Amino acid sequence: MIRVALAQINPVVGDIKSNAFKIIDFIERARKRGVDILAFPESSLPGYPPEDLLYKPYFIAENKRFLEIIRKKCEGISVLIGFVDKDKNRIYNACAFIQNKIIKNIYHKISLPNYGVFDERRYFTPGDSLSIFELGQYRFALTICEDIWEKGVLSGLRDKKLDFLINISASPFHLDKISLRRKVLANAGAQAKCFVFYCNLVGGQDELVFDGTSKIVSNKGHVVASARRFEEDLFVFDFEKNKKYPSKKIIIKSQEEAFSALKLGLYDYVNKNKFTKVVVGVSGGIDSAVVLGLSSIALGKDNVFGLIMPSKFSSPQTFHDAVRVCDNLGVKYKVINIDRIYRAYLKELKKSFEALTSDVTQENIQARIRGNILMAFSNKFGYLVLNTGNKSEVSCGYCTLYGDMVGGFGVLKDVPKLLVYKIADHVNKVLKFKAIPSSIFNRPPTAELKPGQKDSDTLPVYEQLDPILKLYIEDNLSLEKITKLGYKKELVARIISMVDSNEYKRRQSPIGIKITPRAFGKDRRMPITNRFRH
Repeated sequence: MIRVALAQINPVVGDIKSNAFKIIDFIERARKRGVDILAFPESSLPGYPPEDLLYKPYFIAENKRFLEIIRKKCEGISVLIGFVDKDKNRIYNACAFIQNKIIKNIYHKISLPNYGVFDERRYFTPGDSLSIFELGQYRFALTICEDIWEKGVLSGLRDKKLDFLINISASPFHLDKISLRRKVLANAGAQAKCFVFYCNLVGGQDELVFDGTSKIVSNKGHVVASARRFEEDLFVFDFEKNKKYPSKKIIIKSQEEAFSALKLGLYDYVNKNKFTKVVVGVSGGIDSAVVLGLSSIALGKDNVFGLIMPSKFSSPQTFHDAVRVCDNLGVKYKVINIDRIYRAYLKELKKSFEALTSDVTQENIQARIRGNILMAFSNKFGYLVLNTGNKSEVSCGYCTLYGDMVGGFGVLKDVPKLLVYKIADHVNKVLKFKAIPSSIFNRPPTAELKPGQKDSDTLPVYEQLDPILKLYIEDNLSLEKITKLGYKKELVARIISMVDSNEYKRRQSPIGIKITPRAFGKDRRMPITNRFRH
């Protein structure tokens, strides 16, 4: 029997010293539990993704210096640590195999992903050989993340007579990613004809969230054990050759996954960037209610501040709901009526706008007044402004530059409107009461920037909009292909036109948490000046 442990840790990119001490702490904990071999995630020492920090020679030197410090702490245990290696002018995504304080081998990642959020070929040189190790009577191989997604790498392991394969990974989360990984790991086990020990990173890093969910998959493709999701874990497993292990079923609901990812992504962005409090513009609508609820759960109600900024177009019901949701959550708030400021704008602009009818200009002025107030509170009190715009709105440009688009972090930027409602319901379930009242769920969405306004005056209803946005943005289907799925051509063309014509807005929006397979930002990089039409 061999005792294997997967150290699913949450490092901070660039905080090499703290990451090293965390690694040493996990090594000491594993040693106390009699672990024979301990694996840490990909790039666990420097953090992932380090991006252009890799162009700084002293960053790489520092990560190698602390690897040496860690090496000296590995007495009586074998440890696998993800770090950045350098040989002359070549940089490698690497893993050190340390055995009883001796670096026995350094493995260089072979398959470097360069799609979606990944840019590894920008920085790294690929490795050219697999590493096979023996530990007592057990024979195993080491791979890094994308290596097990590639047939070419796996084919090299087929006849190595392995007992198990260790894969250290930094695989970002998106909805359905956990089930997708399960299939990939099952295929890897079948190809290598052995068990797979998969150790994944956990934590938020800018727009990315790493869910952890490290697991052990049998050579038959069954998950036999799994670590925690969205939190650190020292996951210990006793492995014996030829022993049959029962499979473990994992049932995951999309709104629960999304909630957990948003909660972790928000918490880590705030804390890793050393903010203490956040401010949210609370309108009485579903989006701001969800952001307020998530923030109070993730950060604690005392670290969240609400700003309610009604105008003459705000209904008594939305104002009441804005106050109610703050009170329900125990969040401190302030009411600032924007009417006087709005009238001052109109008075100053009256001569310039004389003889011109009122239009979206006047609507956007209100949004920009609110944005200015939010930023004033941010500057004065050091609050991080949380943007409340959702993916459906951002996709179509249904948002105002320098208005409701202001903020340091977009909590719902990659959350379609229909999913926002499901997350709202989950927030209430977590809190065990209707902190977000039914009236917010039931009221038709509205920006309330003119009398009687509804989102559906400008946008298709979300039940039609969200599925088409997914097909166009995430699945990359053309107008013709989407129409063939049964949607009206005029509707699809209208939605595509809105998406394409508002790229300039999205470039100026705050970063936000990625939870779908294709988010705006690193995932989707479209030119602003662009005349290609589908």
